[in-house]
Amino acid sequence: MLPLQQFQDFIEKEALFTKDNKILLAVSGGRDSVLMLHLFKALSIEVGVAHCNFNLRAEEAQRDEHFVKMLCDRFETPFYVTHFDTKKYAAVHKISTQMAARDLRYQWFETIRGKEGYDYIALAQHQNDAIETVLINLIRGTGISGLHGILPKRDFLIRPLLFLNREEIDQLIEDNHINFVEDGSNLSTDYTRNKLRLQVIPHLKEINPNLENTFTQNMARFSEIETFLKVQVEDLSQKLLQKKADGIYIALDKIAALKPQQLLLFELLKPFGFTNAVVEEILASVKSLSGTHFFSSHYQAIINRDYLIIAKHPIANHQHQVIHPNMEKINFLGQEICMSFSDDLTFEPLKFKSFADFDKLIFPLILRSWEQGDKFIPLGMRNFKKISDFFIDEKLPLHLKETTPLLINGNGEIIWVAGMRPDNRYKLTGATKKVAIFELKIN
Repeated sequence: MLPLQQFQDFIEKEALFTKDNKILLAVSGGRDSVLMLHLFKALSIEVGVAHCNFNLRAEEAQRDEHFVKMLCDRFETPFYVTHFDTKKYAAVHKISTQMAARDLRYQWFETIRGKEGYDYIALAQHQNDAIETVLINLIRGTGISGLHGILPKRDFLIRPLLFLNREEIDQLIEDNHINFVEDGSNLSTDYTRNKLRLQVIPHLKEINPNLENTFTQNMARFSEIETFLKVQVEDLSQKLLQKKADGIYIALDKIAALKPQQLLLFELLKPFGFTNAVVEEILASVKSLSGTHFFSSHYQAIINRDYLIIAKHPIANHQHQVIHPNMEKINFLGQEICMSFSDDLTFEPLKFKSFADFDKLIFPLILRSWEQGDKFIPLGMRNFKKISDFFIDEKLPLHLKETTPLLINGNGEIIWVAGMRPDNRYKLTGATKKVAIFELKIN
């Protein structure tokens, strides 16, 4: 007899879906996913079945596909199947075969879900899968989020078998005479998860025969702790993170007051991709190393005087953008320069606007970042000044040195340090007949 009441109770407790929802089941043909299909059909829930053939097990993979198709024909259930060149995908993306299979199936599941109008994708992971995930996370290193194992619901993914463990599933399969196919790779110890399943967990169960229930209770506690931490971090983010046009500012004295310091700073910086190791380096540097840069994949963190500044990576330190006379808008490193021309010689002393004598311009102009050795004559001065010294005098934050655009004339001279100061050589004079107007806008 199938545990339909437990199944329904778990669905309701975790708010996995409603009776009006349409569910796409990921069915491999193994005992777990086949049991899941039987449970859904027994409750007359509208479902479809998605099956992936990864072309990794030759005839066995064809057998699995044929078995699932026959099962769907028997249940009069929509059947979706796809074939992947998993090894090729893994080689191209330089990842393991297991990771490639995971990426491919989730991408395809989501495609079918959207195309065919399903509300959720159901995966047949159970309590032992959750235990294995926690152990893998602990072995590789994890934060609190890695200790709650597999969540019953996350976005469009649901896992309605998490109320069962492996032994219970095996018993249900036997008692209900349910046919399934066995994946031969499940017996191989070449994979970390299989090693844990076959060699480690049996020893843990000798110590604690009630291992699944113990882990399930612990994971529930860790999940609650994670929720509590998220609430605290969201409150801290509102108080500590100052959003400005050029980045996120966090006062160093506020960081020094955090307790526990490393945990909370890591959680504050995690949305920007900074690892725990980088957070350690930041904390070791805040007292003495102003000007130090730290990097994640898309952001940089800079200790600048009294603040830790989080800013996006410049796309390229020496990116060049060519400007022709017919261009009205030029995008550069997340900023926009607007160019126009006028016969009106009225001058506005604004930092974000520059007025240059048109007849002195040699097109095409160039927009680029600062380079070593750059110099100009700041408006109102007679002598050259190095751009690097100018930035220091203006107390420009370090991260903005890389992204402040320089407008360069066709002869190589700097016309304007955008948003800061024009060059004196291109100022309007009594001889000016036409004006080129440049305006910096921050996107």
